[in-house]
Amino acid sequence: MIPELGHFALILAFLLAAVQAILPLVGAQRDDPALMALGRPAAIGQFAMIAIAFLALMYAFVVSDFTVSNVVENSHSAKPMLYKVAGVWGNHEGSMVLWVLILALFGALVAVFGGNLPQRLQARALSVQAMIGVGFLAFILATSNPFLRVDPPPLDGNDLNPLLQDPGLAFHPPFLYLGYVGFSMAFSFAVAALIEGRVDAAWGRWVRPWTLAAWCALTIGIGLGSWWAYYELGWGGWWFWDPVENASFMPWLTGTALLHSAIVVEKRDALKSWTILLAIVTFGLSLLGTFLVRSGVLTSVHAFAVDPKRGVFILMLLALTIGGSLTLYAVRAPALKGGGLFAPISREGALVLNNLLLAIAAATVLTGTLYPLALEAMGGGTVSVGPPYFNAVFMPLAVPLVAAMAIGPMLAWKRGDLPGALGRLKAAALLTAIIALGTLYWQTGGPVLAFIGIALAAWAFFGALTEFADRIRLFRAPPAENWRRALGLPRSAWGLTLAHAGLGLAIAGMVGTSAWKSEVIERVGPGDTLALAGYELVFDGVERIAGPNYSAERGSVTVTRNGDTVTVLRPEKRWYPVARMPTTEAAIRTTLLSDIYVALGDGPDPTGGWVLRAWHHPLVPWLWIGIAIMALGGTVSLTDRRLRVGAPRRARGNAAGGHPQPAE
Repeated sequence: MIPELGHFALILAFLLAAVQAILPLVGAQRDDPALMALGRPAAIGQFAMIAIAFLALMYAFVVSDFTVSNVVENSHSAKPMLYKVAGVWGNHEGSMVLWVLILALFGALVAVFGGNLPQRLQARALSVQAMIGVGFLAFILATSNPFLRVDPPPLDGNDLNPLLQDPGLAFHPPFLYLGYVGFSMAFSFAVAALIEGRVDAAWGRWVRPWTLAAWCALTIGIGLGSWWAYYELGWGGWWFWDPVENASFMPWLTGTALLHSAIVVEKRDALKSWTILLAIVTFGLSLLGTFLVRSGVLTSVHAFAVDPKRGVFILMLLALTIGGSLTLYAVRAPALKGGGLFAPISREGALVLNNLLLAIAAATVLTGTLYPLALEAMGGGTVSVGPPYFNAVFMPLAVPLVAAMAIGPMLAWKRGDLPGALGRLKAAALLTAIIALGTLYWQTGGPVLAFIGIALAAWAFFGALTEFADRIRLFRAPPAENWRRALGLPRSAWGLTLAHAGLGLAIAGMVGTSAWKSEVIERVGPGDTLALAGYELVFDGVERIAGPNYSAERGSVTVTRNGDTVTVLRPEKRWYPVARMPTTEAAIRTTLLSDIYVALGDGPDPTGGWVLRAWHHPLVPWLWIGIAIMALGGTVSLTDRRLRVGAPRRARGNAAGGHPQPAE
């Protein structure tokens, strides 16, 4: 009964989405307030129906209802509860329900919190959002029904892919989808603005919080996915330029550009046409990622192996959504009036440079991702485009991007003073030089580019702190005034500092582990010792243990330094009998400066020996810390009342009881 209720709720959601897609749009065209107002209850109702369907599917997984085919294929009664719940989105059908749930969530949020939006803009944005929902709900109902029954039901299920039975993968997809799908709201606002033929500073303010929310979620999602790949797959790396990794990275790059260009629209009423295009492209790249993991064209640990016919359906949705919006853009964008002029050396100019480099970087990643697929589809054979290509073309773009990142916020709007900005960054330059020289002393080996990377990381980090210090007049005013100024800063200023400083830390982590990691792979027996980066790793042996739905060989490796025991690491090789699949569970000792990473390889041999793989990763913890700080910075900015949709400017009186002054 519950699965049928969920299926019926999806049908009702489809009907509500159709109403939401058509009537408010007609109302906006006819200036009919009653029709326009229908968008809000329709959006809330659509979200409610999809939420009921999602909870019904989750209930089927939690109680192990093996009359539902999706539960049979992706769950097992002995699976821990966390992974029963995660199994809801650990498959194609369930993940699509999560996809449309988040799509409807953003529409409902605009309906609830967008009361101060212009009615026409809100109605048109909700209609565009619903059009996307109509397409994907039709896709689910026609090709990917998650509530199909199986008769007779089996005694138990086939289990979830063991690689997905991990906390990182339990939370990674929801955050990733919040980012992917969240950019749909910026897309809907962009298309609504094109239909209306008006983009102004208010539009820039309205679109920023939705873009920022999606960007924060996507940052967390990418970080969780990278962290999972690092410790779960047992290969000791954090990024492989896998096509599906790239599919999440590309909208992050263009979404970052969109965030910055929307600031120019809001502050200077400029870059309007470009910002609209970025909103379309960013969501288009998100749809491309949805297509890649469901089309069957990729072989990846991230991809759903499904019928390519479903991929054709999504490709048609992609063509209609992006093709239609780009056609509308080509027709209407030339009519958008340009905004204020600005000099090349200005904050606007720095943001234009930021956008240009981010867009080119996204284009290079897109080329490297799609070229092998296109070549193979045209019968040109199979080619591999991997890290050498991406490192060669992406890194030269990242260098000027990061170098300019610290300078841009120091420039004034409209016309900036570059020598003055550089003069205020003297302290950051000095600290960067000290860090670079210290790194050269600490690591005399390694590629020259690694030292440049560390210098850039330090420049981004200290540049962000210097900009913040300049705002509060640190060392130029009494501490009490510094504190007062800090408390008076808008939260978006705090968020900017955190996000830029977090990126600096993340770059340092990327460079440190890529350039100076140590690796040793040897077959060892009990009592054998390996040397790794000044540590001694003593292999104590392996014992067999039993998990809730797996059996495992657990190794014991004692890590010592100068004769003193540092820690005991316990890597595992697990076997999942239902899925008949092994996994590697690495053991990691993390400090502030490095990771010691140990994984069991093949074994045992006739003598009881095992292959032991061990890595020392300098600075890799800074990568995860930096990503977390970036997401925190975005979240802090999101709490700035000036970014709340339609928030009025409050008035406040002065301490002496004079006339109220406008809030900042």
